[in-house]
Amino acid sequence: MTTDSSSNSSSKWSLTGVIAFCFACIFFSGLLQSKEWWGIFDFLTLAGNFGKVVHSVSTKVADGHVVEVVAKTTSFRGSGGAGATDGFLFALTLAPMVIFAMGVFAIIEHLGALEVARRLMEPLFRPLLGIPGICGLTALGSFQTVDVGAAMTNDLMARKLLNRREKTLFTQFQFCAGGLLTNFLMTGAVLLATAAATHDGTITTTSIGLVLVVNFVMKILATNLLRLYMALFDKTFDERTASMEAQLTAADAR
Repeated sequence: MTTDSSSNSSSKWSLTGVIAFCFACIFFSGLLQSKEWWGIFDFLTLAGNFGKVVHSVSTKVADGHVVEVVAKTTSFRGSGGAGATDGFLFALTLAPMVIFAMGVFAIIEHLGALEVARRLMEPLFRPLLGIPGICGLTALGSFQTVDVGAAMTNDLMARKLLNRREKTLFTQFQFCAGGLLTNFLMTGAVLLATAAATHDGTITTTSIGLVLVVNFVMKILATNLLRLYMALFDKTFDERTASMEAQLTAADAR
């Protein structure tokens, strides 16, 4: 039996909730990511980074004398790791960010931001993506990091604010061009800036904004392709998920 996410939401609608929603939109959007003072209102800036450790030292010698010492650094994971051990260290790097995001998410939910998100974004998200408006803040979080998006989605699912069909569609939305802002601005933007100059001397004829728009459109297209597939070829999805949820409920009762 699927859950109607709208009926499970709190009816709270207050000025506090609106302020919390606006703050969350700015906080998770990445718009204020900076080393300046306003960076304190950005999620990734506050999440921070692990420090670097020295893994090798090289020297430059001229005329028999050392003229320069160069220290190469790496993260605490080091280099050349493999297997479960390296996987554990990678997971350890994700933990602070996910825990921090879930803490912020719990606070803004307590202040009523999720209900504001549901009411404001339901008219957009439901017809465009087939998911409830309550996913709005989680979608913003996933634009910065897929790990935060996954944790927040799991939390919505655990509290039965999403049914399995909505979770599947929302997961597809996040999976396509995952971590859009962070990954693109760290890699794609650099690629555009270092591209070979064209014949007229410019670096590239494509703007960063255009590429971001294309990525965002592809996220919407991928979600709706899955939505179409589920409607045409997976008509038993709701029945199968209802059976799974009934079995889980029975198991919990035992």
